[in-house]
Amino acid sequence: MITPNKTARLAGFFYLIVILTGLFSLMYVPSKLIVWENPVLTFQNISSSVQLFRLSIASSIICYIAFTLLPFTLYQLLKNVDGVYAKLMVILALISIPISFINLQNKFSVLTIIEGADYLKVFDVKQLQAQMMLLLSSYNKGLLIAQVFWGLWLFPFGYLVYKSGFLPKILGVFLMLGCFGYLINVFGRTVVSHFSDYSISNYITLPATIGEIGTCLWLLLAGVRNKNLNQN
Repeated sequence: MITPNKTARLAGFFYLIVILTGLFSLMYVPSKLIVWENPVLTFQNISSSVQLFRLSIASSIICYIAFTLLPFTLYQLLKNVDGVYAKLMVILALISIPISFINLQNKFSVLTIIEGADYLKVFDVKQLQAQMMLLLSSYNKGLLIAQVFWGLWLFPFGYLVYKSGFLPKILGVFLMLGCFGYLINVFGRTVVSHFSDYSISNYITLPATIGEIGTCLWLLLAGVRNKNLNQN
């Protein structure tokens, strides 16, 4: 029999995979390879560290697979709290998956340029560097579209955590705030030129980070604290 605690820890495990692979592919690798103001250096960095770039793609694939499994597991844990919100949580999370996978094609295209396919020999090096930067920029813009749903799913998820009675309410608050943080970040970067230059851009998604990492660790380490929790 699968108990609520086992379900909680399984959800925590999937969440941990999402967080670790996400940090690796979205933060660590770009910080090592991409210099937006210098296409030449970026091209050299990726060319000399192709395996690291490949690992970032593989990491993203693992991340999206885990993020596909996560909401279904959370649904089993939280469906008795509010069935409508639980279904909404799953739907909003899953919408981001095809967007994320399709967007990943930009990175595969960068890999094609870096590996120097024969049909690319008609382009000179500067043209290839420009195409590479365009693809990397398109990838980042695609992430903004995915972030709409990375944010939206957090509101019903946070509500369920808050109302559950077996998970800390404060985590639910951070998750719901994280929803608005993601949306502000997306619209800010879409509407406001050089939004990243404003200090708020560095902190706007912090509630989501606290809420998601906190929930992940709680599920993984503590499970659910209500021993009388019933699960169908």
